[in-house]
Amino acid sequence: MLTGPARPIHSAHSVMKSVSETPVRVRFAPSPTGYPHLGNIRTALFNWLFARHHGGKFILRIEDTDRARKVEGTEEAILDSLRWLGLDWDEGPYFQSQRLAIYRDITRGLLEKGHVYLCYCPPQRLETMRREQAERREPPKYDRQCRHLTEQERAQLESTGANPVVRFRTPVEGETTFNDLIHGAVTFKHDTLDDFILLKSDGYPTYHLANVVDDHLMAVSHVLRADEWLSSVPRHVLLYGALNWTPPQFAHLPIILGPDRARLSKRHGATAITEYQKQGYLPSAMVNFLALLGWSLDDRTELLSIDDLIKHFSLQRVGKTAAIFNRDKLDWMNGVYLRQLTLDEFVQQAIPFLDRDLPESVERPLDRGFVGSVLSLVQERARTLGEVPELTRFFFEGELQYDPRLLLAGKLEAPEAAEAVAAGMARLLQIQMWDAETLEGTLRPLATELGISTGKLFGLLRVALTGRTAAPPLFQTMMVLGKEKCMQRLERAAQLLSAFSGLEA
Repeated sequence: MLTGPARPIHSAHSVMKSVSETPVRVRFAPSPTGYPHLGNIRTALFNWLFARHHGGKFILRIEDTDRARKVEGTEEAILDSLRWLGLDWDEGPYFQSQRLAIYRDITRGLLEKGHVYLCYCPPQRLETMRREQAERREPPKYDRQCRHLTEQERAQLESTGANPVVRFRTPVEGETTFNDLIHGAVTFKHDTLDDFILLKSDGYPTYHLANVVDDHLMAVSHVLRADEWLSSVPRHVLLYGALNWTPPQFAHLPIILGPDRARLSKRHGATAITEYQKQGYLPSAMVNFLALLGWSLDDRTELLSIDDLIKHFSLQRVGKTAAIFNRDKLDWMNGVYLRQLTLDEFVQQAIPFLDRDLPESVERPLDRGFVGSVLSLVQERARTLGEVPELTRFFFEGELQYDPRLLLAGKLEAPEAAEAVAAGMARLLQIQMWDAETLEGTLRPLATELGISTGKLFGLLRVALTGRTAAPPLFQTMMVLGKEKCMQRLERAAQLLSAFSGLEA
């Protein structure tokens, strides 16, 4: 088992060392009770950037001791998410479920020194106690019934087969103050704390015990985690003191809120980070976006490479106030990163999404040369790779399915639109070169001859050729579709317009 180098012994309230005096060792310690989400991964990223900036170590530890809430598949999702974003770890992954003997040995030592005690209260009593406290509008807190049991009382409870938990003997008076690298000095009064559980009745440690023991044995120098864990620190500091260990330095990161400043939820886009991968966000864009959720280089720089982030990352630039998640900004940023790809890179990234989401009727394997021609027309418009199949499907489909009324979206009457399509077909049949310049030179004068605006003519042809009122530039689209497919689709549009008399315009 990993034990790590021993730490010098100081008071739990001693002044923390500066980063420059201590080898930086940080950890990301997720629990496999749910799939990794934006908040989890933002925490991992900040730890990783802090380690890389200071030439330190990034440790991965899976805190899997909550057996009842463990969700199958989440451990793999955690590892895959880190790999996707390029957040490589230097040690681990360590699994707390494989370290149970260590936690039990530590607990026995605390029991011998009187820092903890056995609690035999059954769950039913605890539930009743919490309910009564809620009715009195008191904060839920263990009433310490078992804290002063005599040897005889404990023996009697043991004889009934009661299976105890181990609770920490929290001081009932005084206060604990610790320094947070983001929030500064933070003080908790002991009368607001309860005698928290360290070891459950099944022999598994709680978060408080396993977290402190592993951070010490793994020589973690800095604990960077979300604000929600700030209230745990006084318990941990007291436990460090009981063990005569020096605490690491703490830095609690700002919470992430939605644009409406409500707690981030699925309606804001707080899905598992793996969903963003499936939706076609680039890892480089996700890293850039997540880094700006609570940290900033200045008040204007938004696009930063991973090397830039490593170079400039510091806790001094982490804010105290909540970070605001903005999906529109993420989409914009991802679009910027997509446009920075070469066309070959864009094709390579997009083909898996085309294979996944194009209709089954589209022949596979996709022709890479044709895909490149198509994607060259949409790279400027795409915000995610997941949008590419829908943006381009009309290039790959055979006969288009669309509402015939779209052909009259330009406010042309059906006979007028039918005449324009027929004239366009006749003119296009005559040309030999099928390139954008020739197509425009052929069709632009036709609008004048027909006495309609180019906007109306081109809009009509766009619908006939793509089934949409918005698509890539018309003449480049026609060039990629090819003459044969264009003529087939124009013929189909002419048929629809001829039968349009029975439809409402």
